[in-house]
Amino acid sequence: MQDNHTAISNLIEAAKWISQQGWVPASGGNLSARTQNGFVITTNGCDKAQLTHEHFLQLDHQNLNTPQALSSEAKLHLSLYQLIPEAQCVLHTQSVAATVLSQVTQAHQLDLSGYEMQKALSGFTSHLETLSIPIFDNDQDIDRLSLLVSDHHLHSPIKFGVLIRGHGLYAVGKNIAEVRRHLEALEFLFSCELERLKITGIQASNTLHHR
Repeated sequence: MQDNHTAISNLIEAAKWISQQGWVPASGGNLSARTQNGFVITTNGCDKAQLTHEHFLQLDHQNLNTPQALSSEAKLHLSLYQLIPEAQCVLHTQSVAATVLSQVTQAHQLDLSGYEMQKALSGFTSHLETLSIPIFDNDQDIDRLSLLVSDHHLHSPIKFGVLIRGHGLYAVGKNIAEVRRHLEALEFLFSCELERLKITGIQASNTLHHR
């Protein structure tokens, strides 16, 4: 497991790349990583293209429950780490595709199949498999939202990330390289699905499948 300095350096590099893609407009998004001592996470209101080490909150295992130090988004990051022990990094983006698809999809998950890019996600070997990304309604009560995420994880383990309706994607991975790959693949798939809906004119329904 990496030390705080290495983790922050990796997140700064990832943030510049994410910003170049247009996935964290204004001061949107948050990036975090698990470290030897606890966790590091971006502070609120910072431009992700110009992060420095001073833009990160460093939490050890003793102060993780200090509510005044954490935004609601940061607490959702920590909740995902608690649910997914193998997760070492969480990247939260607010792209147009993720935001819009999470709004127009009426179901509590976005189902995708038929896309070759699905194989970029760890464990996928065929485009014929169905990729399901859970969707949760946005809620300022992070404890209530975390409980919903936890309940979902009990019967359908979260592997790649979650969508928060009208808010964006939280992508997870076992290291910085994997989470960046998951993020890029998911954002590509979301963009493809959004374009498909525009072209076909099909209204979003309870399940969305590429045919």
